[in-house]
Amino acid sequence: MTEERRHAPATLRNREAIAEILAAALPASGTVLEIASGTGEHCAYFARRFPDLIWQPSDGDADSLSSIAAWCGDRANVLPPLAIDAAGDWPDVAADAIFCSNMIHISPWEATLGLFAGAGAVLASGAPLILYGPYLRADVETAPSNLAFDESLKARDSRWGLRALDRVDAVAQANGFARESLHEMPANNLTLVYRKGLLR
Repeated sequence: MTEERRHAPATLRNREAIAEILAAALPASGTVLEIASGTGEHCAYFARRFPDLIWQPSDGDADSLSSIAAWCGDRANVLPPLAIDAAGDWPDVAADAIFCSNMIHISPWEATLGLFAGAGAVLASGAPLILYGPYLRADVETAPSNLAFDESLKARDSRWGLRALDRVDAVAQANGFARESLHEMPANNLTLVYRKGLLR
């Protein structure tokens, strides 16, 4: 299955920084559902880093599902990948936390709406939804590299692009989540930790 493994260079650069946030935000045990697992490299690394958690990878792309299986097939604490389109109807799945990396800007806005709606249906009160990626903030000047990235995304698909953080927060609130914390990450990215039922 090695030939089915796809590689995203950014995962090697950001996985340790993300893992530090996950260590504080994730429960000590239970199941973590990863939405838009992509190549599967993050899942394989985090499953090794957090062996007491069960990892449930997923993606809406068939080639990605094959890559995830190739990267994670030998991990005892990783379940077979699920076909989940964040914007569509989710299958019956149980999770104690949800992690999603680099999807919101590389997908239509409907995927963000579906992510929070699905997370709201799956997670119990107090459970975390953790997002990683670049965002636009009204009170922070956007890095030139992120502006260029935003333009390149929109050139590839007009429905894509960096999302305004206040819009994401509003969708979170509409689905019963509030942002617990924001973490500055390498390469002008953020990790956002939302909690279901967190009062503001």
